[in-house]
Amino acid sequence: MIEVERLSKSFGTRAAIRDVSFIVQPGEVVGLIGLNGAGKTTTLQSIAGIIRPDEGSVRIAGADIATHPVAAKRQLAFVADEPEFFEYMTVEEHLLLAMKLYATQVRTDADPLRTFGLHDMRTQFPGELSRGMRQKLAMACVLWRSPKALVFDEPLTGLDPIGIRDTKDVIRAHAARGAAVLLSSHLLHLVQELCSRVIILDGGRVVAEHEVAALGARVQEPLERLFVEITGTGASGR
Repeated sequence: MIEVERLSKSFGTRAAIRDVSFIVQPGEVVGLIGLNGAGKTTTLQSIAGIIRPDEGSVRIAGADIATHPVAAKRQLAFVADEPEFFEYMTVEEHLLLAMKLYATQVRTDADPLRTFGLHDMRTQFPGELSRGMRQKLAMACVLWRSPKALVFDEPLTGLDPIGIRDTKDVIRAHAARGAAVLLSSHLLHLVQELCSRVIILDGGRVVAEHEVAALGARVQEPLERLFVEITGTGASGR
């Protein structure tokens, strides 16, 4: 559902990602982890079509994001680490705009704002919302149409325990319906709980890929310890 093939991107003389390749299958929840500057956000934004890579390709449900962007993005939902909104549009107006962009009428039997606990905040502006509520608004604006591929950049950071629980439930529900989910996070214990597979980036390259269920049986240690060993970091950093 998400196919990344030999993706590379440089900013000036700095190579952000180099020869990154992986696949996320329907129904999978895959974690993309790495140190700050490892290339996670560049990879996710390249998949979403926000950044154009120097080399390589991205396909969403078989559609190339570069050559067939409309077809690819109709199947894709992307939620950034810090979602941005229009300052003077209400919560409800943001959702209506998203629906209009996809030429979809509001269904009377489904209320995405109620699903994400935003129904009572529909007349508020984004600046009046907490970080967790802003994250939920971003998800409401893209997940109401049940996309086949979901890409999240740090979806759990800064959320309270209830927000983390609700976000995990949303991710699991979409995966159970066959969506391919790719997410980045520094919260490794939650990645280990939520993801079926992890991809580790270091220095802009994929340095390891593991099935989460097999980690405990094979190495008898948590994902955090494995991550530290693979990336060569210790308590004082690199």
